[in-house]
This record gives sequence, structure tokens and C-alpha cells, in this order.
Amino acid sequence: MKAIRNYVDKIKPNFEKGGKLESFNSFFDAIETFLFVPNKVSKNGVHVHDPIDLKRTMIIVIVALIPSILFGAWNVGYQNALAYGLDRTLLENFWVGMIKLLPIIIVSYGVGLGIEIIMAQKRGHEVNEGFFVSGMLIPLIVPINIPLWMLALAVAFAVVFGKEVFGGTGYNIMNVALVARAFLFFAYPGQMSGDSVWVLNLKDQPMVDGFSGATPLALLNQTGTMPSASLADMFFGFIPGSVGETSVLAILIGAAILIFTGVGSWKIMLSTVLGALGMGYIFNLFGINAYMGINPVYHLVMGGLMFGAVFMATDPVTATSTEKGKWIYGAMIGILVVLIRVVNPAYPEGTMLAILLMNVWAPLIDYYVVESNVKKRLKRIAVK
Repeated sequence: MKAIRNYVDKIKPNFEKGGKLESFNSFFDAIETFLFVPNKVSKNGVHVHDPIDLKRTMIIVIVALIPSILFGAWNVGYQNALAYGLDRTLLENFWVGMIKLLPIIIVSYGVGLGIEIIMAQKRGHEVNEGFFVSGMLIPLIVPINIPLWMLALAVAFAVVFGKEVFGGTGYNIMNVALVARAFLFFAYPGQMSGDSVWVLNLKDQPMVDGFSGATPLALLNQTGTMPSASLADMFFGFIPGSVGETSVLAILIGAAILIFTGVGSWKIMLSTVLGALGMGYIFNLFGINAYMGINPVYHLVMGGLMFGAVFMATDPVTATSTEKGKWIYGAMIGILVVLIRVVNPAYPEGTMLAILLMNVWAPLIDYYVVESNVKKRLKRIAVK
């Protein structure tokens, strides 16, 4: 690393103001920041230094995503093998899935970081590390068969209209990865729904008899009966679905990492789960249809609720920041997810819309929590 540091220091003057490559300063700064800790420190006065900066926070989230990435890649190959009646080893399934997943990751990062670098150069700003997480989340929440050009359009839309127009990292009001998914869902619904989009299609041949590429949520929505997959299969992730959303076990491992490091809010995660369970039990009291009568626990292992609760709802930029607000924010997400799933027959998921809606409401929740605390304190100090 010392040799790389020396080489970077040697060419750095070319990218600084007045250098022949000044127009690429933001690109160079992004590479340097990714490789090394910034060497700019405060010199005067009293300062409190926190070792957990933005880059370290983003890296921790990426580490927490690794279990979902590894299992998701294997499951892509596994579901493909089931669909076409192929006999593969565990490692072969993993490589089949990873080879398909890698181009999606490359396009996501290439388009997103490219736009961020251009915007930073135009503004004369440094490139922030905020897209490092969004760039990985997007491939994990889209169908594995998504055309790369569609993905590129969605990423570009999410970065420009979901982030940069608000001022960049730290100013966006909605989760960037979910904005990309929303763009795909409403612009290209045929590529975001149906039975064929969730199972990798490597060969132009029909699936084996008896195999359905529909997710458990879709089957429940279409037939009104519980899917054949067991609760254990849905918990471990042996079902069709988005790459990162199928395995609740892998997601919980990531949640433990985020909570242990203090990066993710356990209050938001827990309140989201409690809100979903509570709404599920309320629907059980009515039981008008089969969807209302299912065990609320199934809502946690079907679809992207747990992935959204751990990696999307806890986004510190778009979530609430007050402690009481986190409980309200998370509970409302869980309630809305189940409400949308059960009441709206045209949209069997609900996680994306619930989180995006609560992203918009988060500042208002914080405002009223703060105002409530102010009023309580004023009452305590009121002059008699």
C-alpha cells in the first residue's frame, strides 16, 4: 500500500487546480478517498473526532450485505437448476448466479458513480461515498433478468432526481435504491412482475413440469391459498425472489452487524416488525379472505419486508432521527406493508411504497416529536 500511496502522491498535482488534468479532479479524489483515509485534519481549537466517518459507515453496511449477496447468488443458480431440471453442485449454482449478478452490480456502480463524479466536478465538490451502499442495494432488489439498459436508466433517474436535485448525499428525502426500483416498477411493469422475472433464464426452453417461478407472495395473491414452500424454506431463502430479499437468516446476520456497530437503528428494525405483526393480527380478527387469515409471521418471511426493515428503513438520511420518532416511523412502515399487501390485490408486495411514503413523512414525525418535547419542558419551567 505504501507504493500505491507514493504513486498517488506523485500524480496528485496533475489533478489539482492548475494541473493539466484539473477537469478530472473529482474522479481522482473519489479514487483516492476510496483507497486511503483522507489526510485533512483540523489544526486549531478544540475538536471531537469520531472514528466512524461516512466511508467507514458505508463499508460496514456493505459488510452487513455480504451474507445476503453470497446466499442470493447461490439461490439464483439454485432456482435456475430447479426450473430446468439441472443437477449442479453448490459451488456451480453459486457461480451461475454470481456471473449473472456481477454485470448488474457493475452497471449500477458505473452509471451511479459516473453521474455523481460529473455532478461533483461541475459543482467543484468532493465525491461523497453515499452511493457505495445504494449501488449495491439496487442489484439486490431488482429481478435477476432485468435488462441492463433498463437498470442503467433506473439508476440514472434515481441518482439525478432522487438525490442530486436535492443537493446530493445527506440531502435526499427518499431512499435512492427504492427510487430506482419504483422507476422500474412504474415504467416497465412487465419486467418487474410475473412468474418468469424472478428465475434466471439461461436457456430458451420451458421450465420442468410442476415448477412455478412465482414468489410466495404472488402465489398467495393469485390463488388465495398458502404457497407450497414451508416456513423454513421461506426463512432460509429457498424460494424465487429478488437476489437479496429471499433469505431472512442472511438478512438477520446483516442486522446483527449493523446493530452491534451502531450503524443501523434497532428501534426502527424492531418497530417495523412489530407494526407488521400487529397489523397482521388485526386482519386475523376479520378474516374476510384467505390473505387476511394467514399467520402474521408469514408476512416477515415472504417478500422484502425484512430486507427493507434492515437495510432501507434504517437509512439515516431518509429515516427519522428522534428516538420516539424511530418507533413511530418503523411501526408505520410495518403497518403500511401489510395493509398494502392485503387490501390492494394489484400489488402483492408493499415494502417499497411503504418505505418511500414514510420517507416523506419522516421530517414531519421528527418535527412533532421535538415540538412535544419543547412544550413539556416549557411547562416544567413555567413561572408560577
